[in-house]
Amino acid sequence: MNSLTRSITYLLFFLATMPAFAQTGSIGGIAFDKTTQRPLAFVSVSLHQTGDSVLVDGQLSDTTGTFRFNGLKSGSYFIRLQFLGYNAVESPSVNLTGNQHVDLGRIVMEVNPQFLNEVEVTGQQLQSINRIDKQIYKADQFQAAKGGTAIDVIRNMPAVSVDGQGQITLRGAQGFLVLINGKPIQADAATILSQLPANQVENIELITAPSAKYDPDGRGGIINVTTKKGADDGFALTANLQGGLPAIEDYGNLESQQRYGADVTVNYRKDKWDISASANYLRNDNAGFRDGDVYTIIGDRKTSFPSQGERSFDKYNYGGRFNVSYTPDTRNQLSAGFFASHKFQDRLADIHYNNTTTDVKTGTVIGRSQYFNSNLQRKQGGFILGNLDYTHTFRDSSTLTFSTLYERANLYGSTLNRNIEGSDTVQNTVSTYRNPLDGFRGKLDFAVPIGSGLWESGYQYRRDAQDGRFVYEVREADETDFTVIPAFSGEVVAVNQIHSVYTQYSGKSKKLEYMGGLRYEYANRDLQVRSLSDDDYQLNLHNLFPSASVLYTMDDHWKAKAGVSRRVQRTSNFELNPIPEREHSETLEQGDANLLPEFIYLAELGIIREFKTGSFFTTAYFQDIKNPIQRVNNVFADTILNRVFTNADRATRLGIEFGANYNPVKWTQLYLGANLYQSTTRGMILDYAEERENQAWVYTINGNANVQLTRRFSVQGNVNFLSARPTVQGEDSRFLSPNLSLKHTFLDGALTALVQWQNIGMGILPSNEQRITTWAPDFYTTTNYIYEVDVIMLNLSFNLNRLTRQLKLPGSEFGEKEF
Repeated sequence: MNSLTRSITYLLFFLATMPAFAQTGSIGGIAFDKTTQRPLAFVSVSLHQTGDSVLVDGQLSDTTGTFRFNGLKSGSYFIRLQFLGYNAVESPSVNLTGNQHVDLGRIVMEVNPQFLNEVEVTGQQLQSINRIDKQIYKADQFQAAKGGTAIDVIRNMPAVSVDGQGQITLRGAQGFLVLINGKPIQADAATILSQLPANQVENIELITAPSAKYDPDGRGGIINVTTKKGADDGFALTANLQGGLPAIEDYGNLESQQRYGADVTVNYRKDKWDISASANYLRNDNAGFRDGDVYTIIGDRKTSFPSQGERSFDKYNYGGRFNVSYTPDTRNQLSAGFFASHKFQDRLADIHYNNTTTDVKTGTVIGRSQYFNSNLQRKQGGFILGNLDYTHTFRDSSTLTFSTLYERANLYGSTLNRNIEGSDTVQNTVSTYRNPLDGFRGKLDFAVPIGSGLWESGYQYRRDAQDGRFVYEVREADETDFTVIPAFSGEVVAVNQIHSVYTQYSGKSKKLEYMGGLRYEYANRDLQVRSLSDDDYQLNLHNLFPSASVLYTMDDHWKAKAGVSRRVQRTSNFELNPIPEREHSETLEQGDANLLPEFIYLAELGIIREFKTGSFFTTAYFQDIKNPIQRVNNVFADTILNRVFTNADRATRLGIEFGANYNPVKWTQLYLGANLYQSTTRGMILDYAEERENQAWVYTINGNANVQLTRRFSVQGNVNFLSARPTVQGEDSRFLSPNLSLKHTFLDGALTALVQWQNIGMGILPSNEQRITTWAPDFYTTTNYIYEVDVIMLNLSFNLNRLTRQLKLPGSEFGEKEF
C-alpha cells in the first residue's frame, strides 16, 4: 500500500472514530418475546416524557429487536412497546443526565393468547416490509417455491427475474451481491443459492440502495437471504419430502427425468445456547430440446448449419449446515457457522446438423453435409463455507464486531464432444479442467451513538485465489490416441485482493431517517496465464464509493425515500480466462485477460403507501454503467462461432418498479411485483468497424394469489414473466413460467401436503422456453431452448415445535461464475 493509500486510510479512520462533542444522551434496548426467548423485529417503540406522557419520538425495532433513541436532552423518560398479538408493555422511568447512554437490555413482551387463537383461523401474515434501504419479503408466501431452492423464492421479487438459462437479474442487471444471513458469499451466487433449499429460507431482503457498510459489488444492489431458526426453547424439527410424477412430455430424450428430494432442520435453544443443523438432498432433472439456425460468411462462402436435438439436464445437490450461537450475557455474543455441499450437473446435447455451403455472389451450392454431434458437459464441485463472529456491546451502547469468512470451492469437470457422419466418428474431443477456489474475508466494525444517530466505521480485507488447469485433447478419425492441443490448454492462476475502509452516519430527526457514508477501496488483480506463452496481467485500482439514503414519513400512511450510491461489477475468473474452450460443435468460448470491471452510479426515488388491508410502493431508478461487460460472438471458422467477453463503452437503465400486497378479504391475499425499464448499450465490439447500439423497453411481472378456501385448505396461483430484452449484438426473447399449488394441513398444522403444477403449458402456453438471437455483418445465430413443462410435484412437510412460529404474527460472489 503506497503513502497515498495509507494517508486516505488513516484520515477515514480518524473521521470515523472521532469522539462526539454534543452533550446529548440516548436510551436503547431490545424487544424480546417471553415465550420464545427471541428478539422481536418491527415492534412499535415510543418514547414518552415521565409525568405527562407526552410523546417525544417513535420508531420500529430492527430485525434483531434492537431500538435506540439518540440526541436526547436531560430529563425523565419511559419506553412503551406495542406489537399486534402481544400485550403492550412499558419500561420503568429513566432519569437521563448529560451525555448519558442508557441500555435497558431486554424488554420482555407476552403473547396475547386470545389473539393467537384468532390468528390461526383468520389472520394474515405481514408479507412485506419497506425500510430506508431495503424491502423485506416473507418466503413462506410463495408456495410454488416449496421443495425447490432459494432461486425459486427469489424469482418472485418485484425487481428480480430468472430466465431460461438460469441467469438471475436484479433491475435488469445480472451482477449483484448475495448475502446469506448477512454474510457475503465468495462462490458464485447462483451456485450457492441453487443448493439452499427453499424450505429453509425465512426472508428475502432486496437492498437496492446499499450503504457504505456493505461491499460495493454488483450492478443492481444486494440480495440478503435469511434462513429459518427455531423459535421456542427446547427442541424443534422440520422435515420435508418431495417427489415428482412421471414426465408428461419427454421431448424424445434418451433418459427419463428423476425428481425427488428431502431436507431436515433441527434446532435446540436453551438459556445461552442456540444450535441449529440442517441437511438436504435434491435431484431435479429437466427434459429439453433445442432448435437452432446459424450461418457464417467468410469471403464469398456462406455456410448455413441449422440444427435440432435433445438438450437435457441431470442435476443433483446435497449438503449440510450447522450454526451455533452463544450469548453469555447481554453484552457479548459469539457465533459460528459451517456449510458444506456438493453440486453435480450433466448437460447432454445430442444435435443433428444439416450443413449447406453456397457462393455468396451466385447462390450456387458448393457443398452439403449432415452429421450428428453428441456433446456431454459435466460440471461438479464441492463447496465449504465457514464463519466466526464475535460482538461486544459497551456500556455506552457502542459495539465492536469481528467476523471472518472462509470459502473453498473445488470445481472440476469435462466436456466430451463427438462428431459422427454416418457410422464414422470423424472427430472426438475431450476437455477437462480443475479450477479450485479459496476465498477469505476478515472484517472489523465499530459502531457508536453520536448525537441523534449512529456512527459506524470499519476495515475489511478479502482475498480469493483460483488455480486452474485446462486440457484439450483431440482424436481424429484415423488416430488411436488423443493428442493434447497446446493452443487450447494451459494454466490460469488468478489472485484478487481488496483492502477497504468505510465510515457512515445514520439517524432520525422527527419524521426524517437518513444515512450517508463513504467507502475507500484498494483492489489488486493478478492473472498469470501459462499456455503457448507465459503472460502476467496486473490491474491496480483505487476507488471511492459514496452512498446516501433518506426516508421521510409524511403521515401514518405515506412515506417517501431516495438514495444514491456508486458500485462496481468485478470481473470473474471465468470471464478473464483467455484459454479457448470447445463447449460444443458450433461454439468456442474464451475470456479476455484485459477485461475491465464495470463502475455504476445508481439513483432511486420512491414512495410507500401502507393501509389497513395491505401496502404498495413504487420506485423510479437510474443506472449509469461504464465499461459494461458483454458476451459477444464472432466467426472462428465456417461452422464455429467464438463467444468472448468484452467491454462495451456505456450502458444505461432508466426504470420504475412497483410492488403491492393486498388482502381484499381475510381469506384472500394478492401480491404483484412489476419492473419496467429502458435499456441502452453502445460501444465498439471486437474488430467490427461500426459502433453498435441496442435499445429497448424491458418489463417483468411477478404475481401471486393465495385463496384460503377452508381453515386447512388453500389454493395459490403464481406467474413469472420476463419480456424480450436487448443485448449489444441481438435479443433474448420473453420467458414465461406459470404455476399452481394446492395446500392442505393436518394435525393442527404440524403436517402439510402440497401439490405443485409447475411451468403450466398444456400445449397452449409458450411456457419455459427462450430464444437467444445474435447477429453481425458476417454471421447470424438464433437458438430456441425448450425446457420441460407441466411438471407435477408432491411435497410433504412435518413441523415439530414449529420453526419460525413468530411468523404467524404480523410482524458466493465467486462460485457460480466459475461453475
